[in-house]
Amino acid sequence: MRIQVVCLLLVLLAASVLSKDENLRPTYDKFKNQHINKQMNTSDCDDVMRKREIFVRKNKRNACKPVNTFILADESKVKSVCEKGTRQGKFVKSKAVFNLIACKLTNKKTKYPKCKYEGTKLSKKKILIKCINNYPVHYERDLRYCEA
Repeated sequence: MRIQVVCLLLVLLAASVLSKDENLRPTYDKFKNQHINKQMNTSDCDDVMRKREIFVRKNKRNACKPVNTFILADESKVKSVCEKGTRQGKFVKSKAVFNLIACKLTNKKTKYPKCKYEGTKLSKKKILIKCINNYPVHYERDLRYCEA
């Protein structure tokens, strides 16, 4: 009887862990869509922002996002920051450095979806992200050399 109870508890525990990961899936997928792009160039900002439908909500309407940063790495390397990085409050700082592209809106009066962006390459930057259950869910910022 005790073995059955222990087995049942283990099954319930495993189910709750899997359920937590499944609940995180939409948030993690949004993070990947908005911030991971291994093959991107600075000239790709307009197309990538449009195709991935990256925008902000203002007054119940879609609006151009002022700035968005893409990490030029594969998903596994970015995800490893959550496991191997250094905790800083509610965020995790990467130990590894990343190349980034920051896409900045060129005209704040532009209406979505006709947003125009200028891309800037940032080399060898550490990043600060929020992780939940070892999944990146929010990109906070890159770190300047003196902060890293």
